[in-house]
Amino acid sequence: MVQNRFFLTWVLAILAVCFVAGCASAPPKVLQGQAPDSAYRIGPGDQLQIYVRNNPDLSMSVPVRPDGKISIPLVQSMQASDKTPKQLASDLQNALSAYVRDPRVTVIVTQFHGTYADQVRVVGEATRPQSMPYRTGMTLLDVMINVGGLTQFAAGNRAKLVRHENGQTKTFNVDIQDLLNGDIKDNVPVHPGDVIIIPRTYF
Repeated sequence: MVQNRFFLTWVLAILAVCFVAGCASAPPKVLQGQAPDSAYRIGPGDQLQIYVRNNPDLSMSVPVRPDGKISIPLVQSMQASDKTPKQLASDLQNALSAYVRDPRVTVIVTQFHGTYADQVRVVGEATRPQSMPYRTGMTLLDVMINVGGLTQFAAGNRAKLVRHENGQTKTFNVDIQDLLNGDIKDNVPVHPGDVIIIPRTYF
């Protein structure tokens, strides 16, 4: 009788540990992995405001050309794409130092597109499939708001998130229909370069 009672107590203890472990289980696999670099990188089509201290003739708004370069007086062509604003400002300072004493340059991005590698893409049964610039802290819900939600033919809970990470391509299941119905646990973070594929329902 004592042995049976001891065995029952032992089993209940094991079940309690398993229950607690289950409640504290790891988040969905899509939430794991290295956090994306939050530094914004300039891309073709971005609009830049360039300030050169005490040199109004060199301070101006310029677009980033399709080849990823910009032009300002005294610097006819400089690569801007794939640099952070701080990196570009430093490069412009170095280039202008041949003509201007102690130049101090500030670069501000006023219209955002970002590099192609950093854009988040949505294809398939979204209301407005598109590419969009990645923003720090962007989540799946932010993406779905940008694309206007799902079409009436979308199989939202069979959607896939495709991510290139450390030279590998990984695919995750994402339950977009549940998310749009209010299940906030499905609001996973997205990374620069993610592709979200929303299939069509079979019926």
